[in-house]
Amino acid sequence: MNALHTGLAERLDAAMLAKKAMPQITLEHPALTLADAYAIQSLLVHRRQQRGERRIGMKMGLTSRAKMLQVGVNQMSWGRLTDAMLLEEGGVLARDAYIHPRLEPELAFLIGKPLSGKVTAAQAMSAVDGVAPAMELVDSRYRDFKFTLNDVVADNSSAAGLVVGSWCRPDQDLTNLGVVLEVNGSVIETASTAAILGNPVRALVAAARLAAEAGESLQAGDIVMSGGLTAAHALSPGETVRATLQNLGFVSISVI
Repeated sequence: MNALHTGLAERLDAAMLAKKAMPQITLEHPALTLADAYAIQSLLVHRRQQRGERRIGMKMGLTSRAKMLQVGVNQMSWGRLTDAMLLEEGGVLARDAYIHPRLEPELAFLIGKPLSGKVTAAQAMSAVDGVAPAMELVDSRYRDFKFTLNDVVADNSSAAGLVVGSWCRPDQDLTNLGVVLEVNGSVIETASTAAILGNPVRALVAAARLAAEAGESLQAGDIVMSGGLTAAHALSPGETVRATLQNLGFVSISVI
């Protein structure tokens, strides 16, 4: 890591705190590599930890074709979750606490024992204590929610919040569960958990590998978010957003 990484992490952190969008960093620094972007992300999250936040897991990003098309990239990303990002299920979130927040339905995994490195799907699931319906709040710090892969990775893969429903037993078929996203009772998106790499467990396998590549591991109690199952819904005050995952239940939150 170097002074450029530190400076860009400071700028991204300042944009989040000020709730003010900034230009893509690759416009000014087109030679930035993916490794640079992850170095910036690490420093960005470290700044949050210095303010007292605690890391609670990992989010996968851009794991579905819908999300790749929506933001114009073609490769998965990952980011770090902190306890300050946790939102109350059935509670409220303030639209003006973010820049341009969006919600997307996801599947959450609760890690029961350490998991890291190259693992099979069966090995990955043997480390899981529960699965739950969830929604991720994404909020790019870039203008117009536009970015390259390197931009979004540096920005902690747009991580802003997560709301998680009740934990269910993990020993069930997760490959093709129906997904419904509703706003104020009206269905706006439908999907299948197969949208996540054909099987959402593959996102967990990727999370273990990517964490190890960064010199980290998933620990007991960590939450891993699968990545968006549908395109993300841009939020407006007065909305109640609900995601239902077949056999797993639902999760909801209201916007003020």
